[in-house]
Amino acid sequence: MKTAGVMSVAALLILPALAAAQLPPAAEHMAKTFGLDSFAKVEAVRYTWSIEGTPISRTWEWQPKTDTVIFESKDKDGKVTKTSYRRSEIESQSDDVKKNVDPNFLNDQYWLLLPLHVAWDGADVTDEGKQEAPLAKGSAEKIVVKYAASGYSPGDTWDIYLGADNRIVEMTYHRGVAHPGAPNLVEATWAGYKKAGPLLVSTEHPGVADGKNFRILIANVAVKLKGSKGWIEAH
Repeated sequence: MKTAGVMSVAALLILPALAAAQLPPAAEHMAKTFGLDSFAKVEAVRYTWSIEGTPISRTWEWQPKTDTVIFESKDKDGKVTKTSYRRSEIESQSDDVKKNVDPNFLNDQYWLLLPLHVAWDGADVTDEGKQEAPLAKGSAEKIVVKYAASGYSPGDTWDIYLGADNRIVEMTYHRGVAHPGAPNLVEATWAGYKKAGPLLVSTEHPGVADGKNFRILIANVAVKLKGSKGWIEAH
């Protein structure tokens, strides 16, 4: 498994739009359940993304108003390294930031905030009605999110399965264009739900990537709100 993560998403991460795109009602309810309406109050989000059973662990802080990313990791000797950059200035950054750090940030960030990206990114979103979730085998509302054939995520598609409470119970990711070393099909459940201030997040993602089992964990989630000096830990 590549260190970029099991999804290795190449999707465009943009500053949250002032107004969300027009969505089917089920997708709009989902985005609002996960904190869309209150996101303007968020000054920063931090979390640690890891793959269980591997040494892969990455700690992030994202400041959405300036699109500033702070990345923290440990090398093979246990030494902590920290990198800070603005994504609007990515072309002036080192090759390591452009080719490794930022792609990892995109991948990990989508596992945390996918429901909000459905509203932010301008992808084609449709409601396919009640269907069986592939892993859970139960009935759920299926939302399909498809990116354009060109751009940062050419033809990538997410099938999102919603429970009656508008929370994601399961997700299937279909890669639009094959990428060396990255899986073409990822299926994962969304569990371990917690609240961090106004944001609802899933902290456990067991699943299958091209037939191989994995379990993604998102720990130490916290948000800092506008006008506050302290962090609100997820619980």
